[in-house]
Amino acid sequence: MAATNMNLTGIARKLIKDNYLDEATAVEAVENANKESIQLATYLVKNNIVPSQVIAMISSQEFGLPVFDLTVMGTEMDAFALVPEKLIAKLNAIPLFKRGNKLFIAISSPTNTQALDEFKFATGLSTEAVLVQEDQLVEFIEKAVRSRDTGMGDMLDDDLEDLDIGGEEEEQAGPTAADAQDAPVVVKYVNKILLDAINKGASDIHFEPYEKRYRVRYRVDGILSEVASPPLSIVQKLTARVKVMSRMDISERRVPQDGRIKLKLSKTRAIDFRVNTCPTLFGEKVVLRILDPSSAQLGIDALGYEPEQKKLYMDALANPYGMILVTGPTGSGKTVSLYTGLNILNVPETNISTAEDPAEINLEGINQVNVNDKVGLTFAEALKAFLRQDPDIIMVGEIRDLETASIAIKAAQTGHLVLSTLHTNDAPQTLTRLMNMGVPAFNIATSVTLIIAQRLGRRLCSDCKAVDDIPEEALLSEGFTKEDLAADGFMIYKGVGCDKCTNGYKGRVGIYQVMGISEEMARLIMSGANSIDLADQALEEGIDDLRRSALKKTMQGLISLEEANRVTKD
Repeated sequence: MAATNMNLTGIARKLIKDNYLDEATAVEAVENANKESIQLATYLVKNNIVPSQVIAMISSQEFGLPVFDLTVMGTEMDAFALVPEKLIAKLNAIPLFKRGNKLFIAISSPTNTQALDEFKFATGLSTEAVLVQEDQLVEFIEKAVRSRDTGMGDMLDDDLEDLDIGGEEEEQAGPTAADAQDAPVVVKYVNKILLDAINKGASDIHFEPYEKRYRVRYRVDGILSEVASPPLSIVQKLTARVKVMSRMDISERRVPQDGRIKLKLSKTRAIDFRVNTCPTLFGEKVVLRILDPSSAQLGIDALGYEPEQKKLYMDALANPYGMILVTGPTGSGKTVSLYTGLNILNVPETNISTAEDPAEINLEGINQVNVNDKVGLTFAEALKAFLRQDPDIIMVGEIRDLETASIAIKAAQTGHLVLSTLHTNDAPQTLTRLMNMGVPAFNIATSVTLIIAQRLGRRLCSDCKAVDDIPEEALLSEGFTKEDLAADGFMIYKGVGCDKCTNGYKGRVGIYQVMGISEEMARLIMSGANSIDLADQALEEGIDDLRRSALKKTMQGLISLEEANRVTKD
């Protein structure tokens, strides 16, 4: 052990000495940080092992650098423009300001001398380190890149109509399209709505007509909130404008329509919107789903898997054949989970094909197909075509019928890795759903290797969360065990609300039930067991159900008990 200690950095040794880490965890963290080619401070904060405030305090003590509060800095800086974005992302460091011939660089780890050297080489200026908290640095870089990338920092209202907007098809939408295009106030208003939604991190935009009013709502972190109520006099023009942008027929108001908008914010960043209209009593309701390709680049560590759950998923992805199923309601993050897996598998040596309705995230190197029932291109037909195109990995957007399920299972049994989704409440119910579709139990037991059931919970804001004082009896009734309550550092937090979050929450975190198919589970499936029997077996094997996973996230201070109840009610 002494030899191992000598290999640890000063920060790691100090964290052990001050009882923030045990030696085994520190050694593992150093090894994993080296494998990922990132700084130890970045690894520890990213994986919620040590809080960023502690890392900053330890680094300050060890290296004699004061800690700078990044929250007081604006992102419209001349110094930021001196270096390329790729370098900032690669080095996890950013220039803050320039004084004479010296460039001051924000870093979260004093050992990140590579950043100082590379920025010095790129700018020709001498560099000096400014120590900051890791979480503040990540957020600051994201805001700075977004500010420069979108031009929102200096974009005037008069510039909003100049955004490059493209639809899914090139033909004209209808005879009155020009009328909608000619309303500058409406054009500006819609563009502003779209840009604000992107900047607030919304996943959906709802345009909703009622008898005496019209409202616009954003879904942020899974919760809808009203953001605008435009006058009724512009409602028809507003709907027409959105339909023109998405290349729909604006003369047709009696049936639902689907379209797509590509909003080019800059040369390097574009956001897609999936658009659907639906006729209601008082006009057409329009809903836009915001599809940001960068969500697939987050990496598996950012999704919120527990270490044992992540290992199960990674092991299943490493198999050359078999089926991985992701299940959950609409908006639970199934697509991001699947595409995170595909991103890991996306190497030049593999042939990956996907069939989706429609493709939400575009990834280079993956052959993506939009199913179209009107012309006969169903999931089943797309799968048949894939199997004649020398596939290694196949992703099916959703298994809806016996034919699709049968083809997918046969592909999993004949040397292909298949990923897909179903709409069920938890992992055991997924197996019984396949049986109810008519898939033979033997085929399920021999093809399905892993099932992931998931939900998305709103993450507590780290800046304003506060301890929630809940009586012990109430905690026990919620599902916590006496061992949980007796554990060192047991604490439940609640959202308070500040200027950096929405009602105490900021972002979302995944809550998962990750169930591998063991030999005993396979025997139960072949014997025709129901979902209750399968759930009991999963508990015997130590697999956390969604409720237990949510309670763990609560104990980790990531979500509130209220949020755990919202997404995993018994």
